[in-house]
Amino acid sequence: MSSANPLRSAQDRRLPRIAGPSGLVIFGVTGDLSRKKLMPAVYDLANRGLLPPGFSLVGYARRDWADEDFAQVVHDSVKEHARTPFREEVWQQLSEGMRFVPGDFDDDAAFEKLKATINDLDKARGTGGNFAFYLSVPPKFFPKVVEQLKAHGLNEGPGDAWRRAVIEKPFGHDLESAEDLNSVIHHVFKSRNVFRIDHYLGKETVQNIMALRFANTMFEPLWNRSYVDHVQITMAEDIGIGGRAGYYDGIGSARDVIQNHLLQLMALTAMEEPASFDADSLVQEKLKVLRAVKLPDDLSAHTVRGQYAHGWQGGEEVLGYLEEEGINPQSKTDTYAAVKLEVDNRRWAGVPFYLRTGKRLGRRVTEIAVVFQRAPHSPFDTTDTQELGQNALVIRVQPDEGITIRFGSKVPGTSMEIRDVTMDFAYGESFTESSPEAYERLILDVLLGDSNLFPRHQEVEESWKILDPIEEHWDTHGRPEQYTAGTWGPKAADEMLARDGRSWRRP
Repeated sequence: MSSANPLRSAQDRRLPRIAGPSGLVIFGVTGDLSRKKLMPAVYDLANRGLLPPGFSLVGYARRDWADEDFAQVVHDSVKEHARTPFREEVWQQLSEGMRFVPGDFDDDAAFEKLKATINDLDKARGTGGNFAFYLSVPPKFFPKVVEQLKAHGLNEGPGDAWRRAVIEKPFGHDLESAEDLNSVIHHVFKSRNVFRIDHYLGKETVQNIMALRFANTMFEPLWNRSYVDHVQITMAEDIGIGGRAGYYDGIGSARDVIQNHLLQLMALTAMEEPASFDADSLVQEKLKVLRAVKLPDDLSAHTVRGQYAHGWQGGEEVLGYLEEEGINPQSKTDTYAAVKLEVDNRRWAGVPFYLRTGKRLGRRVTEIAVVFQRAPHSPFDTTDTQELGQNALVIRVQPDEGITIRFGSKVPGTSMEIRDVTMDFAYGESFTESSPEAYERLILDVLLGDSNLFPRHQEVEESWKILDPIEEHWDTHGRPEQYTAGTWGPKAADEMLARDGRSWRRP
């Protein structure tokens, strides 16, 4: 009789996948990302029983803290930002594996202490030598930290143990810097052990793009140039730059959002069905899309950049970008960017993809709208269909996650009047469990070694090849157009679509 545990079967969906013995080292553990996202995500994973019992968390930063001080900081972050309820017994077990190493990035003694700490945790907590290093630090420090990990022999574990590097965007600021960064990192970690975080790919709704398209028969037959008029991908924020002047000025919204989040969303929306749902197959299909992207011939007519100006938002008076603290009044950094791209392949030839992002816009929303062509023949009088627009399928990535389908329906009454109506699917109403935070999913995937939801270096480089010519054009052509805070961006963006006989959706 077989003694295999049926609950451990890969076919069994009742038990989620649980990470094996492992630990996480966070560099830059005192930053906002770490406090608001990473530490709460680690706690939520522990609370859901998805981390191994001996899981360990090591913080590295320039602070004169003892282990207890670090545990207190994590405790406060978790209390304030965790998604799941606080449970003392979960906290007790997790906090026993917390350690803190104070030091700079060029402090050799501190890296030796980190090495000793990891070895101690292997013995005390049974982490098996498996550690992921999360670089929650400004990008200029990436090369230094990975070189230090190599110099102190931390990039390779004992025996079969794994060591992985997790890197936050931005991955360079143009193609050349991205290639340099990739070569430095791959010199230290094998490419399969490098996880580039694009937190959008950790969102349930983004993964649902693939489920929507490839698990259903009703959408995929229409998902092509014969039926789709155009696609709009929007990521709008209602906040300004906050305290990020040092990071944001000189980078701008196109480099910050279009190069990664929006081009990834575009690739998932446009790609062919992958052979299977594994990392290699997904990457192959996304790369085909990125390599087929065609820039408009006239970049002045089909790309727009803007800067928010003084205005009112949410009932409050807000400063313009050039008035923000730490911003050079002559700055040409874009806080709004819109571009028209095409995918030069059989499925999408001639279908424009409009990508836009901006700060201080009407509201916070990220969505993908697939707008279909009008019916080729209408038996109804034009007066009957005045309030009929185009059919659309809208995938809302945030904040109220779900999918909306817009179509024409007869208005009740004695006349044949047709008007747009919508059918809504909302995550919160259809499923009882709440969606995990993107970082929960991504941190767990790193510990499991599952790279499905992480962009590979080839994708990063292809995305820069798309954006670099646009940035170079902007550098030599004028300044960003001002738009009032709280509106939907510069007039030029509306004109860009109007020239094509289209208009932006109001999310």
